Amino acid sequence: MIESLKHLPRTAVADAGALEAQFTDLAPALTARQAAIEAARCLYCYDAPCTRICPTEIDVASFIRNIHDGNINGAAAGILKQNIMGGACARVCPTEILCEDACVRNHDAEGRPVKIGLLQRHALDHASFTEHPFQRAPSTGKVVAVVGAGPAGLSCAHRLAMLGNDVVIFEAREKSGGLNEYGIAKYKLPGDFAQREVDFLLSIGGIEVRHGRKLGENLTLAQLHGQYDAVFLGLGLDASRQLGLTGEDAPGLMAAVDYIAALRQADDLTALPVPRRAIVIGAGNTAIDMAVQIKRLGAEDVTLVYRRGFDAMTATTHEQDIAKANYVRMKTWAAPLEVLLDDAGAVRGMRFEETRLDNGRLVGTGAFIEIAADAIFKAIGQSIEPSGLSDEMASQLTRAGDKIQVDANFRTALGGVYAGGDCVAPGQDLTVQAVQHGKLAAHAIHNDIHNLAGTAWPT
Repeated sequence: MIESLKHLPRTAVADAGALEAQFTDLAPALTARQAAIEAARCLYCYDAPCTRICPTEIDVASFIRNIHDGNINGAAAGILKQNIMGGACARVCPTEILCEDACVRNHDAEGRPVKIGLLQRHALDHASFTEHPFQRAPSTGKVVAVVGAGPAGLSCAHRLAMLGNDVVIFEAREKSGGLNEYGIAKYKLPGDFAQREVDFLLSIGGIEVRHGRKLGENLTLAQLHGQYDAVFLGLGLDASRQLGLTGEDAPGLMAAVDYIAALRQADDLTALPVPRRAIVIGAGNTAIDMAVQIKRLGAEDVTLVYRRGFDAMTATTHEQDIAKANYVRMKTWAAPLEVLLDDAGAVRGMRFEETRLDNGRLVGTGAFIEIAADAIFKAIGQSIEPSGLSDEMASQLTRAGDKIQVDANFRTALGGVYAGGDCVAPGQDLTVQAVQHGKLAAHAIHNDIHNLAGTAWPT
């Protein structure tokens, strides 16, 4: 049970099967014929712009040519060489602002890019490897600690293992996968997809995962630094930011990521508490994911509220369109001002002040609106869990705001300690970027602990 919403009724949908049907793949998969036709549209550009913009540097033209030639395993291996979590990224990556936006087909008279994301998904969904497609290099005798079994940590561990190092991953939760397992909309990564991808990644060997180990509680950076040849921090951002309003702890107000995690782990969706009217505060993909999912669960009225305009939202136009298609009302230019409570002290709505820009600065207009709601979900950003960096050694890490500062090789201010993914300063908090951080950090770690100038990437 979600504690903050325990006073609300369960979803009114009695048929669990009908409810599950609301959380199947957002986009239908390509058939073999559709994939062949779509692959034939690719011009296989030299110095392809789609590859140049891909955060993990997947050779897009090459894998699409392999699909066209009927070499599905070759296409899949090419993707996985650069992005070991390419299956998830094919589903959650914002291709509309990356590879597909750069596609030359998007800029000619056709105005319709090659469906790169769906082709990547087709290749990985239909690959049939008899064994892991990559072999480990001979053992180096080195052991690296990785904190966090999310996309950055798993990617780092896999690449380190490929290079012949042993890895021990320390993960706070009972399942590996991080954001893919707990934080992505269920209709983007349905079923047990995230766990199957983790199992595939770990099957390379040389990686041990220890669950229930959390930095700042039963694990310290000093311990890891003293016991292992290097440490990689893939902490993610687990702490939800606060609105700073009175009533923020009232029943009916909670972090969107906590509800999404409960939804993704629920065996029976009909058991989830669902408000009749909901407000989601935020402007990113998490806000969209929350609003769409609570609507699909049966909420009658869902309003997403943002203090600026649509053009300032971090959620892409594609994501905004998903919200609109699911009848989510979107209210812009309104800043949260007051949580409204009923006689029992539970949420009954929220008061907002309308906003505008004044010489580029956001200001209140003095006009106010109230929106009735049985629940409010805040999706206003995440930060590093403070307790995770509370020990004496961890406190020496240089911070940039609420993130860890690293150099170009993902080295922190502490020798032998590296970091990547959402917890570091550079980047856009994308799964695909976290995977790239982990991969590049693994090469830096390998080179540093073996005193190498550089190593060739495995083929």
